[in-house]
Amino acid sequence: MTYSDLIKSYIHDLQKYTAEQLRFKFSEEVWSLGQMYDHMIAAALDYLDQVEKCAYGGEKEQAVKTEAGERLFALGSFPPVKIKLPDGPANSPCNSDSKEELARRLEHVLERMQEWEKKLNRIHPDSKVRHGGFGWLNAREWFELSGMHFRHHRAQQRELEQRLGL
Repeated sequence: MTYSDLIKSYIHDLQKYTAEQLRFKFSEEVWSLGQMYDHMIAAALDYLDQVEKCAYGGEKEQAVKTEAGERLFALGSFPPVKIKLPDGPANSPCNSDSKEELARRLEHVLERMQEWEKKLNRIHPDSKVRHGGFGWLNAREWFELSGMHFRHHRAQQRELEQRLGL
């Protein structure tokens, strides 16, 4: 599934949730569907900001990915395991956006991805920005990371929907 089809499917899926279902948390340790959506959007926008940095002044680096980064890109996806982010405000997604707001924000991500996809071939592959866990990534890798991240959260979405009886 392309990133475009995937994002459109997330937008479509929003329509089946009530406001209560979107915000419902099964426990303090588990995100709601709304928080998962907010997290995916925030991460995608951050990754696209890194694509832009690569395009307009990333460091010309021969530096490489970390071992985790090499594995990730060799697989073409995040491993099928739950990842616990460190506690803190940066990792506490919003749980108050409406379906309409989340859909609007996803449309914005889709537009930005479509804009950058057209420019990727013109960005030098040695222009890189460092990712904290995966090492030095170029624009294409940051772009691909966004799609991988959306695919990774599909399992979480299905699990949360199951728990809601959807």
